[in-house]
Amino acid sequence: MSGYRPGVQAGRTAPRSCPPLVLHVERVLDVSARQPVRAEFGFDPGAPLAVRVEFGVQGGPCVVWRIGRDVLRQGLRSRSGLGDAQLWPSDVAGRATVRLQLASGDMAALFVLPAPPLADWLEHTYELVPEGQELAGVDWDDTTAALLGGR
Repeated sequence: MSGYRPGVQAGRTAPRSCPPLVLHVERVLDVSARQPVRAEFGFDPGAPLAVRVEFGVQGGPCVVWRIGRDVLRQGLRSRSGLGDAQLWPSDVAGRATVRLQLASGDMAALFVLPAPPLADWLEHTYELVPEGQELAGVDWDDTTAALLGGR
């Protein structure tokens, strides 16, 4: 039996998995009010361009955002992102943090995240799928045919 399967590039080994990162972050409501929020970051090596982030408050609904992995990484060092997801480094009471602003329509939310665990977790994702290799496993002929309705 052949190891060839359409749509899968031969010679590329399956990447290991990346355990999710759970952070307890704060949503900034105003200058003196903050709300604790659970944020779970997930990375799928099969779709390495984005990181899935699920935000939830105790007893409330969860909201899922997909943020570019490169946007998160750049946001640890300098302002990053355009449009609905923007990040920038900050310092809260001597702790390295990252501000994450998410916007949709006329709604926006600002979060404060601890930078060190996010940076460590992101670096692990780059060990699994190095920068510049995110699209290395794409079978472009198969993908083009599927987009054009050939399959």
